[in-house]
Amino acid sequence: MTAQTAEAAGLENSVENITGTVARHVADTGFEAFDAGTVDRAKIRIIDSLGNIAAGHRAQGNDAVLDLARRWGGAPESSVLVHGVRVPAHNAAMVNAVMMRSYDFEPIGAEYEDHTQSAAHISGTTVPVALAVAEQQRSSGRDLLTALILGDDLTSRLAAASGFDVYSGQDNTGTVNGLGGTAVAAKLMGLDADQIRNALGIAVNQLSGTVANIFDQTLAFKLPIAFAARNSIMSAELAQAGFTGPVDAIAGRHGFLDMYCSSPVPEKVTRGLGQAFYADCVIKPWASCRASHPSLDACVRLATENRLNEDQIEEILIHVTPRTLQGFVGQPFVIGECPEVSGAFSIRFTAATALMYRTVRPEHLTLEHMQDPRLQRLLEKIRLVDSLPPAESLTAEVELRLRDGSVLRTRTDVPKGDIHASPMSEAEILDKYYANAAFGGRTSRRNAEEAVRLIQRLEELDSLAPLIKLFTPDLQH
Repeated sequence: MTAQTAEAAGLENSVENITGTVARHVADTGFEAFDAGTVDRAKIRIIDSLGNIAAGHRAQGNDAVLDLARRWGGAPESSVLVHGVRVPAHNAAMVNAVMMRSYDFEPIGAEYEDHTQSAAHISGTTVPVALAVAEQQRSSGRDLLTALILGDDLTSRLAAASGFDVYSGQDNTGTVNGLGGTAVAAKLMGLDADQIRNALGIAVNQLSGTVANIFDQTLAFKLPIAFAARNSIMSAELAQAGFTGPVDAIAGRHGFLDMYCSSPVPEKVTRGLGQAFYADCVIKPWASCRASHPSLDACVRLATENRLNEDQIEEILIHVTPRTLQGFVGQPFVIGECPEVSGAFSIRFTAATALMYRTVRPEHLTLEHMQDPRLQRLLEKIRLVDSLPPAESLTAEVELRLRDGSVLRTRTDVPKGDIHASPMSEAEILDKYYANAAFGGRTSRRNAEEAVRLIQRLEELDSLAPLIKLFTPDLQH
């Protein structure tokens, strides 16, 4: 071995590499490190997540996933919410994540410095992992919040450091989420810094996900986020059992940033670590891809402010960037084998629905609504135009030409839901949560309200059992 090689090997095996630094941070940081705003944001993400799980059990394909989890069996460690089935923690997290992702309604937007964002869906992995492992470990609410905030922060930092491009081909719900979810599980399991570093190394062996799932409008679009949840717990358990992993799985040679990222910025992972805690910073007001929200927002505004009837509309011009038109949301709307996916990832469908109902919710991602003649007539009037500057992001202009010859126009620069730039109010977030619980049909309003009260004082709970019970009313003990 040359002196240069020996020096490189010594550096890679140092605890000061990025993964080692992250592992020590996760192991050593306690609840007292967080300010009230950080904790309150985590609670909002949990509330929103539980509402999405409560609604998501109705989505296409989810009964099959549940049946598989039942067939696999195993130790009754954690609950599949809504259904009350108890299975190994990794499988419970996977099924809950599938339900949460189903209507593309979960929190999004990996925050970083100066309120910048990367495309991401962090909570769809981290919240199911936190709930499943906290139940498995009989953790307190304070423990759950600590692990969730640390895992969300790591995931956001990795998303920012990765330079992720949503149209690059990969789906980062199955990459950065797998690492952040592993931190959540490892923290709740009480792993030390070396074990956490090993767990992250094991997790790198299981990262995956392709955006082809969305372009081809398949049910598999919700699997990367769920596989990340399952694999996070398995990685932490293997590390706890003594398995070792790569020394610097995040930033080392052949680590995450090296293998999965075309233009990574490694220092973003640790810059200000422990001083700021990042997470998803968008609570979605509508059940659809965020890329469709600018035009959807504009349609809601036009329909509401002008009290429009769709029969008044002659033509609908939606101005977007060339990138948006060429992406999956710009595709022609076709009711395919997976209608929910076709609707959630279509600007045309969501715009037409917004003009009809001033919203897009899970109940609109149905075959019945898609076959409604009123919707079909509106869809025929829509034309997408790639006229906005390519450098713009999350913008749209909508132009409605009416039968009386008048024209209505509006522009969206920041769609609703961004907690910094265009937030939903607390009342709006709770309305969404209660509507999702009602749509799901398995969680009573009384239980949903009691769950909110419990989450609001989550750090005081010695056990998650009362909260879990509210979302598994038929749970057998």
